[in-house]
Amino acid sequence: MLKEIDRNIWVSEQPFKFFGLEVGTRMTAIRLGNGELIVISPIDVDEITIQQINALGNVTTIIAPNCYHHLFLSTFKSVYPHAEIWVAPGLDSKRPDITIDRILDERGKIGNLDEVEYLLFAGFQTIGIGSSGILNEIVFWHRESQSLILTDTAFHFDVSFPWQTRLIAKILGGDRQLEPTLLEKLASRDKELVKQSIQKLLCWNFDRVIMAHGSIIQRDGKRQLQAGYEKFLSTTNLQIAR
Repeated sequence: MLKEIDRNIWVSEQPFKFFGLEVGTRMTAIRLGNGELIVISPIDVDEITIQQINALGNVTTIIAPNCYHHLFLSTFKSVYPHAEIWVAPGLDSKRPDITIDRILDERGKIGNLDEVEYLLFAGFQTIGIGSSGILNEIVFWHRESQSLILTDTAFHFDVSFPWQTRLIAKILGGDRQLEPTLLEKLASRDKELVKQSIQKLLCWNFDRVIMAHGSIIQRDGKRQLQAGYEKFLSTTNLQIAR
């Protein structure tokens, strides 16, 4: 089911296991001023959720925000065949079976009033085999609700998650803290490029952070994300734009 987060922004969640651990997954729907809906990181929606989405507006854009979040892309497209599919760089090579309408570039805006901005979070990787660890994640900022929408660039597992997930998060990162995990720290060798990406992101004015895996941060998200990346980069000189 859809849950309203703020004005013109909703999320829908479902269970999802990664290496046997329940980490959940979440999609975000944003309604633009013209009534069009963009959907970021689609999930396997049920009939009730489809009806709720249809009541909000016309889905025109379905976005796969990185090279990992594509599992339900085709299924969601079958529900909204007239919507365009936008993807992160590299997903076109990984999923040649999907007809892609647009590959998102390094930075851009969506909507007539620049209602949503996005940028490529360059340099960030996770543990994988060969090139499969490359995320090429696109992160988003919804101006109206001052919300940052992430996918796998940070996690936040609180007491609502099973103890097994929390235990691993204590070891790897993300247990009641908004941060990447040790897996990404080991894989992301170009820390300077990651630092540049997080600095660009911190120039946006946001308080809330919505991520694909974990509980949403409703307040003070900017400070928490900065702290998480200072730890990740082992530096303390990230500057928040005011």
